[in-house]
Amino acid sequence: MRSYLEFERPIAELENKILELRQLDGDGDGQVDIEEEVQRLQSKAHQLLNETYGELSPWQKTQVARHPHRPHFTDYVEALIEAFTPLAGDRAFADDKAMIGGIGRLKGRSVMILGQEKGADTEGRVKHNFGMARPEGYRKAIRLIRLADRFGLPVVTLVDTPGAYPGVSAEERGQAEAIARSTEACLDVGVPIISCIVGEGGSGGAVALASGNKVLMLEHAIYSVIMPEGCASILWRSAEKAQEAADALKLTAGHLLELKVIDAIVPEPVGGAHRDRDRAISAVGAAIDAAIDDFAGQTADEIRRHRRDKFLEIGRVGLA
Repeated sequence: MRSYLEFERPIAELENKILELRQLDGDGDGQVDIEEEVQRLQSKAHQLLNETYGELSPWQKTQVARHPHRPHFTDYVEALIEAFTPLAGDRAFADDKAMIGGIGRLKGRSVMILGQEKGADTEGRVKHNFGMARPEGYRKAIRLIRLADRFGLPVVTLVDTPGAYPGVSAEERGQAEAIARSTEACLDVGVPIISCIVGEGGSGGAVALASGNKVLMLEHAIYSVIMPEGCASILWRSAEKAQEAADALKLTAGHLLELKVIDAIVPEPVGGAHRDRDRAISAVGAAIDAAIDDFAGQTADEIRRHRRDKFLEIGRVGLA
């Protein structure tokens, strides 16, 4: 059964009405023709869906980015990566289930792919810690990025996290240092790194994987230095101001493209990636493949210089 967000209630009412009519038609003797009414309601629902998703507020986009049925890291790997071989552990402390990575083939090309996994149900979310990696997760990422550099493999990172795990145990094991080292590894290696924000891109936990040559972003994903609730708690002392914080943070793909924080927006199906997962995943795969092609034939020094210039240019809007 489809899960609706609060602002989708009018759409839900129409689609549920269509479902009721179809069930009524299926239970009857065929004497009542309701197809015309169904088509009318479908047309109205489609129009309303287009109108609603054509003017989403930043807070509504935040809700879409967090939709429980949105494709997660393992969904992308299963659909896009052939012969995926997971690589576990940071060789120091443990294997963090919130961070998954390994080697496989994307459209026939060998790549290293890694990212945060949120989990699809209650058990999975607990197992993967809701996509919030601990220090060992970021140290695993560093290990895999360095490994890819050694063997000349492009690195693909899929970002979907509300932020790094903020618990005391993570801080005791050097969370900030691990995030900084992961960011450093992204900036240092001589292979192209293509990052895509597929859901939430929260805080340094996202930047640690998104410091790439090309940063792509799904249309209704979000990417910010802090999540709206955290920002509201700091500025207004109340998480109830999250909607105002979302407006101020400029966390949508359109804002971030304008600020040059990201390089391209990957369109989503009307109604969000959760409505047509296969189509959304396919679009991400095609965008990543095209981005990797942009660095064909470039030397390691040229790739590093490209990243350096890209990040130095961020925010220089309207400056001479």
